[in-house]
Amino acid sequence: MSIDTNLLVHDDRTMAQAIPITPLTKNELDSWETGQPEELKKWIKATGFRANEGSLCFVPNTLGELDRVLLGMGKQNDSWLFGLLPGKLPTGTYCIASPEWDSSVRDAAALAWALGAYRFERYRNSRGFCPRLVVSADMDIESVRMQADATFLVRDLINTPAADMMPQDLAKAAKDLAQNYDADVKLTVADDLLEENYPLVHAVGRASCHAPQLIDLTWGAPEAPKLTLVGKGVCFDSGGLGIKPVAGMRLMKKDMGGAAHAIGLASMIMSAGLPVRLRVLIPAVENAISDNAFRPGDVIRSRKGLTVEIDNTDAEGRLVLCDALTEAASEAPELIVDFATLTGAARIALGTEMPGYFTNKARVSESLLDAAARMDDPIWPLPLHRPYRQMLDSRIADIANSSSGSFGGAITAALFLQEFLPDEIEWVHFDVMAWNVRNRPARPIGGEAMGMRAMFAYLQDRFTGRR
Repeated sequence: MSIDTNLLVHDDRTMAQAIPITPLTKNELDSWETGQPEELKKWIKATGFRANEGSLCFVPNTLGELDRVLLGMGKQNDSWLFGLLPGKLPTGTYCIASPEWDSSVRDAAALAWALGAYRFERYRNSRGFCPRLVVSADMDIESVRMQADATFLVRDLINTPAADMMPQDLAKAAKDLAQNYDADVKLTVADDLLEENYPLVHAVGRASCHAPQLIDLTWGAPEAPKLTLVGKGVCFDSGGLGIKPVAGMRLMKKDMGGAAHAIGLASMIMSAGLPVRLRVLIPAVENAISDNAFRPGDVIRSRKGLTVEIDNTDAEGRLVLCDALTEAASEAPELIVDFATLTGAARIALGTEMPGYFTNKARVSESLLDAAARMDDPIWPLPLHRPYRQMLDSRIADIANSSSGSFGGAITAALFLQEFLPDEIEWVHFDVMAWNVRNRPARPIGGEAMGMRAMFAYLQDRFTGRR
């Protein structure tokens, strides 16, 4: 879904009538109270408000109507706490009453407010209207809306059950996006994948009754710098013949989270009108089990021509990605970025809330980390440690699709992908969870965009020369 345009508004008259929300840390509370009326001090004392993190104090006027809201920030200001408010405040119009915050901090609070209003309601009745936030003229409301829209899109795609989010459904999402921004989409489906030389995409997806597809979206002026996004679109992963246990399969509707990130990032790029020639490649498959499923021990020749021995049918994401990455490199773009829910090893290393990324260019990593810090969208670099490449050696093929050991799984997966890209093309690979396992302000349990806003800020800096 898109963000409700009434959720964030800018209007001077509405601002004058809005209920102020005053954020206060524990250290700020006493000094702030000093200049307040005695009645308000008594009310704060009576309610027991001590500015604990996420606490609220509803202050009435003399008519008993809501006049002000105090938001406890705990020990330090955290704009994410504004994400609690759409679910806790009564319907009405509010504004941020913190003039000492600069516009970028208030932008962050407005984004948290918007993301906190997200509800996935495709399969249930709507809960009704959310409270509205009025923003000041110096805030960048269009940027906030763009970020929220893209995040909502990613969350919706990931949260949708696999029965309603198969390759053809991902293709429809790409077509809908293309229609909004006058982009073009080409689909290569089923046995046409063999004709067009995408053998690994076909092999992984052929066992499903939902035909595998390569989704290929293009947008922008042909003469602009080329930027290609690739997203892993495994719409459901049973593990193939190396079938997952029930617990491991429960959340595999999110295995197309990489594709969702690529689509979400593409929406931001096109919405902002970045001066690039954008291409988005999504290999969309279901890793199912049937009499024609690919098997452990099979050797399959990739689009690049390298032969791949299948050590593990549950390491299928890298197989579909390597064919897509080979095609991405064929146009020699300035930058290739891929997103994938690729390994549990990345989650072991960094936890579920911080995606790891790999890049073959140190200067890209430094700038990307700076962008992530500015956007409060945490990511962390992992090494392309070449000595681990031998763990992918095969006795009968050019490379195996998973390592011979259990260590360094995120690194060996990234090294596998790197085999299908020339060294001279700059490349960033995100290994993302794409799922919140706990509720946090503005980040509910469920599908999530991770690293997408950081990547967009980096791209905006790079291609518009802002920094």
